[in-house]
Order: sequence, then C-alpha cells, then structure tokens
Amino acid sequence: METGENNWKNNCVLAKLVYVYEGIEPESPKSKRHKLVNPHYFSGVYDGADNAELWDEVYAYLDSHYDLKKVKKIYLNADGGTWIQSGKKRIAGITSVLDEFHLQKYLLKMTSHLKDSADDARKELCDAVKSGTKADFQSVVGQLKVCAETEATEKRIEESGAYILSNWTAAKIRLKDRETVKGCSAEGHVSHVLSSRMSSRPMGWSRTGVDKMAHLRAYYWNGGDMLELVRQQERELPVAAGTENEVLSCESMLRWERHRHNKLGKYIESINHSVSTEVKKYAWFHAHIWGL
Repeated sequence: METGENNWKNNCVLAKLVYVYEGIEPESPKSKRHKLVNPHYFSGVYDGADNAELWDEVYAYLDSHYDLKKVKKIYLNADGGTWIQSGKKRIAGITSVLDEFHLQKYLLKMTSHLKDSADDARKELCDAVKSGTKADFQSVVGQLKVCAETEATEKRIEESGAYILSNWTAAKIRLKDRETVKGCSAEGHVSHVLSSRMSSRPMGWSRTGVDKMAHLRAYYWNGGDMLELVRQQERELPVAAGTENEVLSCESMLRWERHRHNKLGKYIESINHSVSTEVKKYAWFHAHIWGL
C-alpha cells in the first residue's frame, strides 16, 4: 500500500491518494519496466476527521477482497506524514516503510556539499540507519555538520537528520528488508492519477471541484466506465416539474456504481455496454471533458 498527495497551495486544497496492490511484476517477459499487481486507488479531499473516512474506505476494500487473517504483512510505503500515520490507527497490523524517494532526498541534502566524498558519507549514514542506533546516526550527522562551510548547509543537515530520526523505524525497515519491501512509486502515481489532469497546466479549482475530480480519477484508474456513469445520470435525472435541470452529484453516481458492482459480485467485472454507435461521442467525452 502506498500514499501520495497533490497540493494546490494557492487555496490550500490537498488531494490525497492511497493505492493498494499485491506486488510488482515485469510489464512483459523481456521488459525492464514493471507494473503493479491488482492496484486499486482511493483519492479525494480528506481533512481532519475525514482522514478516518479515507482509511475506513481502504480497510473496507481490504476486508472485502482479501482474507486478512491469512495476510502475513501489509506494508505502508509513505513519506511519514501525519495524515498517513493516522492510517495505522484505523487498520491494524500495518508496517510503515519510509519510501525510497524521500529517504534518498534527505540523504542527498545532508551530503551534497561534500562533492567527491558524498557517496562515502551517504553509505556511512545508511549503515548507521540499517545496523546502528540513533546515537550512531547522530554521530555521523555531527561529523557532517563540522564539515559544513555555511550556516545554511549546517541547518540543512540538521533538518534532514531530524526528518530521518522522526521516521527512524520506517527508514530502518526500508534499508534492512530490501528483498521483501518493494520500491515506492507514489510520486509517479500522483503525477499520472492526479497531476496530469489537475495541475500539469494552470487551472483553478474549488475545494469541491478538487474532491469530485480526484474521486473520478480514482474511479477511472480502477477501470470504471466513465460513459456508463453519464448514462446512469441521464436515466436517474429527476422528472418532477421544476427539477428538469437538476444533476446527480459525483458521489451519487459513484454510489450507484458501487451498488451495481456489489450486486454483480465483488470479483465479477461489470458487463460493458456496446457503444459502437457512440464512438465519436465517447472520444469527444474523453478528450474534451476528462482529458484522460
């Protein structure tokens, strides 16, 4: 399980992303690229108490798709954020792992000023995390601070060291269990699932708009039929006088889709409607509305 987030700083809207998968495998027998095995995505704007709602959704999916009594371990690859750590309180038995991106990011920030000696310094830091104690790690950090030529560099080393110490156990697991703990692709998935549609080009979003689009992006990446959602909206539009122009909410459409999925069986794919007469309409829908 991995997490990420896409932040629109101008209005402090944070779309969160969690995805569950069973492992990784090559895209093809000769390919060096890998793909996730059976990924499932959750996304939306969740703040404060709403974090519990997000993690409850994740747990409900795990509980309905797996026999959790037989699952040996669930790894949570993340950067150690507070909202991410709250997931451990909602789902028992999670093992936190500091993702490779952030671990390497802070190791580089601590050693970049050393130039030719940077690789040796990073190895010493990694050895301290992997096999040593916090005191061993702090000793190496102290040596690096002595070599700092400016106050800014010294501050950067101190802050980076504090970050790793605050995620000590998660960083240690990342370095010790290389064979069982897979690399984290959260940054890439945030880019593909959220950023490519919502922030790669200048756009303005309301909080509601971010939340709805994030949910729809997760739905699409989970294999959902976007056109079927629109069809269902048309079928369920109110027909009472004066309500002809009312539109079902995103949540209503997704709730209907989940109900339809449960009715057919959680392991059975919904039968796709034929759209042979609507190919142009389908293409236009994707290109001009969803940008997928």
